Amino acid sequence: MVSQPDIVLIHCHDLGDWLSCYDMPSVPSPRLEAFADSGVIFDAAFATAPLCTPARSSIFTGRLPHQNGLMGLTHAGWQYKPGVTTLPELLRREGYRSALIGLQHEDFDARVLGYDEVHGLGFLPRAMEVARRVDWWYGQPRDDTPTLLTIGIWEVHRPWPAEDYEYADPATVDVPPYLPDNADTRNDIAAFHGAIRQMDAAVGQIIDRITASPKGRDTLIIFTTDHGVAFPRAKSTLYDSGVKVAFIVRPPESFGVEPGRRDHIVSHLDIVPTLVTVAGGTPSDELEGESILTRLQTTDEAAPDTRELLLEKSFHDRYDPIRAIRTPSAKYIRNFEQGVRVPLPLDLEESATRAGMGDWPNDPRPAEELYDLAADPSELTNLINDPQYADLRADLVARLEKLMRDTHDPLLAGPIPEPPAPQRPTDERMTLGR
Repeated sequence: MVSQPDIVLIHCHDLGDWLSCYDMPSVPSPRLEAFADSGVIFDAAFATAPLCTPARSSIFTGRLPHQNGLMGLTHAGWQYKPGVTTLPELLRREGYRSALIGLQHEDFDARVLGYDEVHGLGFLPRAMEVARRVDWWYGQPRDDTPTLLTIGIWEVHRPWPAEDYEYADPATVDVPPYLPDNADTRNDIAAFHGAIRQMDAAVGQIIDRITASPKGRDTLIIFTTDHGVAFPRAKSTLYDSGVKVAFIVRPPESFGVEPGRRDHIVSHLDIVPTLVTVAGGTPSDELEGESILTRLQTTDEAAPDTRELLLEKSFHDRYDPIRAIRTPSAKYIRNFEQGVRVPLPLDLEESATRAGMGDWPNDPRPAEELYDLAADPSELTNLINDPQYADLRADLVARLEKLMRDTHDPLLAGPIPEPPAPQRPTDERMTLGR
């Protein structure tokens, strides 16, 4: 098995697990389906948060948003806490060189994130442009130093204008159970499919270029997204539709891993410890995730899945503190502030799907929610007041509170303050006219 393989982490925007290889056959994603056929698909993979910056912070630190400091969007002033170490910085300790091509959403300035190379300043906007830059990057001379390359893609974030994307036939799309099946929703999903088609083609080109490179067959490639899809009752919520993500890994050929699927729960928190292990290091005890290298290399999942995940939301376009615990069979959600039943960021409030939903998203939401995931995977029936589930509720409440205490969640002490407003540095010695 090759030691210190090159590592490529490809991440897109707002996709959830809307791919044909995740039981959505109408989704136009043939290139990613082919990639999945050659790798390992994790069927129960989760983000830590349903929003861009907090979710990505866990991908790149292995720590929860309230631990690393990015509890809201970076352009709203949120920054990593002092002393937080990022993935490229951790792998540098193992002798890796790192590069970023395309999107990032952890800081205004991508150059502070620890990469040796930054191309596009972290905001290279579109999938095909990113694919072209990757092709250029692989054409540059380089030595045998092991490399971490992270590739960020804007798609499939809203909007999905018709001049940019080829829409699907609305009659052929899959409509999930948590959305109304009407013309508004179908037209919206048809546009979404257009963005997925373009993202899929670009990722296919990227994977082809990686594979054709001198170390391509022995490169570890990960494809994932930040969080759930940009539809009401998905993005910005802690339902599975908001935090369940595509997570596909193609190990180096020398690892001898047979393509297949894995059913046990994994988290974006697991990426950092896994890659540190692959690089030959020992993951820090401060990391919240766990290396899934063994799970990647074996199909034996006979042991019961006992993983429990802390999911969180604090800020998006407003303060909206929510915490949840997700086990293999159940979910408990606590809404710490009063609010509407389905909180909607502006892009979702203005969506075609929202236009066809009526007023029910603005109904008051309950303080607590409880779902039996085996019987109700779409989380449509809140069992919080069902006496048959009283023991389960009590157990999950205690376990959630323990997770929050153990990770020093500031929400336990009361409302979380907003960060200071970003300010432009000034020199007090200078005044206008001087």
